[in-house]
Amino acid sequence: MTSFTVIGHTASTDASFSLNDLPGGGGRMDLLCRAIASSLFLSHGIREDTICDIMLLGPPHPGKIIRFDGSALRSMSPDERNIASYIKKALAIPTGKTFREAGPGLLIRKGVLADQLTEKNYAVLDESGTDIRNIASEDMPDAFLLSDNRNFSEEEMSCIRDLPKYSLGPAIVHADHAIVLILNEIDRRRSGWN
Repeated sequence: MTSFTVIGHTASTDASFSLNDLPGGGGRMDLLCRAIASSLFLSHGIREDTICDIMLLGPPHPGKIIRFDGSALRSMSPDERNIASYIKKALAIPTGKTFREAGPGLLIRKGVLADQLTEKNYAVLDESGTDIRNIASEDMPDAFLLSDNRNFSEEEMSCIRDLPKYSLGPAIVHADHAIVLILNEIDRRRSGWN
């Protein structure tokens, strides 16, 4: 199972955000929707071996984590508006510290980065990290942490300072593009395709 966690520093934690204004009123929810689509969708199917968690840190109640589990999701399409409607559905239910199901493959809980990092052995994408193509297949991490259009905060940096850092190449790319590149590398390795 491959997992991605994408931090949305300004992403709304209120289900009333408009599907017609994901970048503004949604607090750059459009970026998170693209990351979810990139992590879960294939040309004619869904990656059943992938989980994408989004961490919403915007107002009014920062610190919510929504999980999209490809093995159980049903009827979701890859467009931003449809994915955002699933986010709204999750935000509409009460949350606690453990995941609560909002629908098949859609879960939500309260949480911050420190909580999330205890669940899996994460690696961080960093342009100054080790080239991911130089990592042996058996050492390839199964969980990756990414940020939205903002850099990690100082508090986040202190949480991740000891995590392995990997680079995808010389250019800095958007989180959704980084996810595609990671999954492509994993697909190539799993299939033995060189």
